[in-house]
Amino acid sequence: MCTRYFVKNLTPELREIIEEVEVSPLSRRFMLSGSKIKTEGEIRPTDVVPVLAPDTDGLKKVYPMKWGYSNPYHGGKLILNARSETAGTKLMFKEDWLRHRCIIPASYYFEWEHIKGNDGKIITGDRYIIEPKGETVTWLCGLYHIEENFPTFVILTREPGKEIEFIHDRMPLILPTHLVPEWIRPDSEPEELMKEALTDMIAEKG
Repeated sequence: MCTRYFVKNLTPELREIIEEVEVSPLSRRFMLSGSKIKTEGEIRPTDVVPVLAPDTDGLKKVYPMKWGYSNPYHGGKLILNARSETAGTKLMFKEDWLRHRCIIPASYYFEWEHIKGNDGKIITGDRYIIEPKGETVTWLCGLYHIEENFPTFVILTREPGKEIEFIHDRMPLILPTHLVPEWIRPDSEPEELMKEALTDMIAEKG
């Protein structure tokens, strides 16, 4: 969790973000290295996608970033998520928690129902499309850093809202639109912003 999300180029906010990343010099560098910039459709780990992060003045800017940190302790295996409750204390994430926060724009995200069988083992059930009520864009909170001269990101998670706790015991950390610029500012307080996270979700099978 979370390992899939979806972007539809339907809202003005997402269209603006996509247009900005398409002309980014960093996008050209990614493409010259053999990585395509994915701006629509189902997003998977290792995809390079538009992400909001601070520029040198701490203001919101769009950058292409690759999804997944390489884990140096496990043969470079990708890390896709980080727990928001402990990211500030973990060696791999604590510097990024303080200074390198980002927002991953999505239309919605996917989650597969986790069902505990009679033997105690977890089996995978139906896939659900999940998005916050009253929002036109799902603003996923994340962290980023640089690997081999390219930015990579992870998505932060938290305990789920009541409407979706039957699906999975984690959900992405999602903020309302007006707090997106605050989250990415290096001098803001992420612990305080987390208190405003959205947990009232709409879920349907998909």
